[in-house]
Amino acid sequence: MTDHIREIRPKKLFIKTYGCQMNVYDSDRMADALAPHGYEPTPDMDAADLIVLNTCHIREKASEKVFSELGRLAELRKEGRNFMVGVAGCVAQAEGEEIARRAKGRVDMVFGPQSYHRLPDLIARAERGEMVLETEFPEEDKFAHLPAAKKEVIRARGLTAFLTVQEGCDKFCSFCVVPYTRGAETSRPLEQVLAEARTLVDAGVRELTLLGQNVNAWHGLDARGRSVGLGELCARLAEIEGLARIRYTTSHPSDMSDELIEAHRDNDKLMPYLHLPVQSGSDRILKSMNRRHTRADYLTLIDRIKSARPDMAMSGDFIVGFPGETDADFEQTLQIVREVGYASAYTFKYSTRPGTPGATMDGQIEEAIKTERLAALNQLITTQMRDFGRSVVGRTLDVLIEKPGRMPGQIGGRSPYLQAVHMAGSEALIGSVQPVLIVAAGNNSIEGKIVTHAERNPVSVIESQHPAI
Repeated sequence: MTDHIREIRPKKLFIKTYGCQMNVYDSDRMADALAPHGYEPTPDMDAADLIVLNTCHIREKASEKVFSELGRLAELRKEGRNFMVGVAGCVAQAEGEEIARRAKGRVDMVFGPQSYHRLPDLIARAERGEMVLETEFPEEDKFAHLPAAKKEVIRARGLTAFLTVQEGCDKFCSFCVVPYTRGAETSRPLEQVLAEARTLVDAGVRELTLLGQNVNAWHGLDARGRSVGLGELCARLAEIEGLARIRYTTSHPSDMSDELIEAHRDNDKLMPYLHLPVQSGSDRILKSMNRRHTRADYLTLIDRIKSARPDMAMSGDFIVGFPGETDADFEQTLQIVREVGYASAYTFKYSTRPGTPGATMDGQIEEAIKTERLAALNQLITTQMRDFGRSVVGRTLDVLIEKPGRMPGQIGGRSPYLQAVHMAGSEALIGSVQPVLIVAAGNNSIEGKIVTHAERNPVSVIESQHPAI
């Protein structure tokens, strides 16, 4: 009788997501896994019967943020609120036993990113009074056990979607916790990825971003048991009618294969915007980071990519203040930024992560020096981002129209380079890709004018002819 009541009286699910795009994907799949069991997502934490904190372990003091949130939730329980609490994600994976010990009585479930497909069972165990701790790396394929989202749910999430194709990392960069929280590199089978992609596109998704901690290491098996690479996966995805755009993130320079570079040349649905982290411009620091490439390797790779796709724009990641980094090492980082010319970048001060080699290295950098270097790097990156925005003024870009604008008669979308684009137009165009003449560039967005049929000149459309930028 209890199960029947649960089915006809939906419970409310609130998931607070920290960190990367894969956590966003994981949170959506948790909601999908719980939907058949009577849980409906709510944006209101105060209305929730189940609260899940989907955590990220990349940044410093990640676990303390979790304990702080658990303390706040404990106060709500003292006020008479009745809800269940789960801690998921990479902090749960790395520090699950500590969370279960320190937050005893405040948390009902602690589970890692490889266990969320079993969430209905974990909830049932918690309802029986068990303190659930699931941080093993199971051999089973979690994706094979996850139900597909309903069409109306996918539509509500928007015209763009994330799709995890690869998890884990075997590179063991000395600053990074990913191999310990996400495990070894694994690739989803080709047909499984294609099936999920078709489900998303059938529900109206127009752009897919393929996700992986080291996504260009993806080598999935096809129906014949043959291993294929990311370039071939993108080619197969491009065959799906209705899918307009393909992106992928995050990549490692060591896995940027000839096949994938050629895919950027040959596949017009593969967007000319590539996130390729380098982390430092100093060979000495790159070696200490265990990055497996040199400064010259990276610059040569950039040249090869831009030769294949002249309109390619680059994004990157940079860490300043890694142990042993001198002023000269940091200047090498600034110089590689100048040489590449980034459309966008993510910059970080190094923070020690427990269990990583970097945490015990000699030469830890003072916080004040890290702050000074980060400010200098950000100033350079901000200038490059502004210059890139200005560089597309006067060009015609294909823009995916995604939503109504803030002003009446205005619509908004994204350029091939992930720039927010605002323009006048009808909401009937939402979901279509339109040629847009860029007329102005601001700090965080660009403005354009839809090119009418009479004005259109296909040669000028940047995605069609791959002109250099």
